Amino acid sequence: MTTLQRMLGIELPIIQAPMAGVQDSALAIAVSNAGGLGSLPCAMLTADTLQRELETIRARTSRPINLNFFCHVMPEPDAERESAWRKRFADYYAEFGLDIAAIPTAPARQPFGAEMAEIVGEFKPAVVSFHFGLPPDDLLELVRSAGARILSSATTVEEALWLEARGVDAVIAQGLEAGGHRGMFLNEDIITQVGTFVLLPQIVDAVKVPVIAAGGIADARGVKAALALGAAAVQVGTAYLLCPEATTSAVHRAALKSEAAKNTALTNVFTGRPARGIVNRMVRELGPMSDCAPRFPLAASVSAPLRTKAESRGSGDFSPLWAGQNVSGCREIPAAELTRQLAGRS
Repeated sequence: MTTLQRMLGIELPIIQAPMAGVQDSALAIAVSNAGGLGSLPCAMLTADTLQRELETIRARTSRPINLNFFCHVMPEPDAERESAWRKRFADYYAEFGLDIAAIPTAPARQPFGAEMAEIVGEFKPAVVSFHFGLPPDDLLELVRSAGARILSSATTVEEALWLEARGVDAVIAQGLEAGGHRGMFLNEDIITQVGTFVLLPQIVDAVKVPVIAAGGIADARGVKAALALGAAAVQVGTAYLLCPEATTSAVHRAALKSEAAKNTALTNVFTGRPARGIVNRMVRELGPMSDCAPRFPLAASVSAPLRTKAESRGSGDFSPLWAGQNVSGCREIPAAELTRQLAGRS
């Protein structure tokens, strides 16, 4: 058992990646009960919804759980940029008979704030993890005072050192292969992003805290390789997307099981930040990377009505089909069974 496993109170060196939009507490509970660390993505939850999810967690497991939050800085709205972005979607709205003037403007993803910090203080989770750096010091201290171990993602050695200097308990080394949003926060240059098995040993050598490998790890062989390179644990997301406990949509599940899943790309057209997903119509026609997209998370509202309409017709053309480069581990089996397989226990 690694030092990190003892620190987090888990039996297996497996952390289920928090995946907003495709899971709720059910997946996290299943993984934790199997001996890994289940994670609940909280960035898209209201305070009331989070409270309900935490009540479910309390009722169904006594094992450690990781609560994950985004800690981005909300940008100032840019009317000119928003108008230009909407124009890019005008033909799509006409195609689906939708009113582009009726687009909702409220962003779905909010950064970690005082209200969520208060809930953390009440629930006292074993682990709290962050994406896009760390929250302000006063909020971070509230998390520490709740007794939680703190994790955060680094996509470069420089980010790992920044996190260590601010007192994280472990660093998640997020390689370029990982699905979903890049955790990058010191700069926005995707040229700085490298693969997991390049990044991992560099971060292990650079920091004194435990390092968790993430990105492209989909089976026990990948776990073993990451541990051999110095990882104290691995974080796996994509492989869980077909598990029955995941809330992955029908069109997303179909895409993961299709030939299309072989082609993923970093794209900012869904949210305004680089994130890896399966290439679909929206990615091909507007990106993958667009200079027009409003800053995260303001870009997301424009495509949301198109996604809803297209999915009602069985199409994922406008859906963020988040997935890593390695979908070989995606299997329609219970999350507990997958967790044990990843750890080489079955």
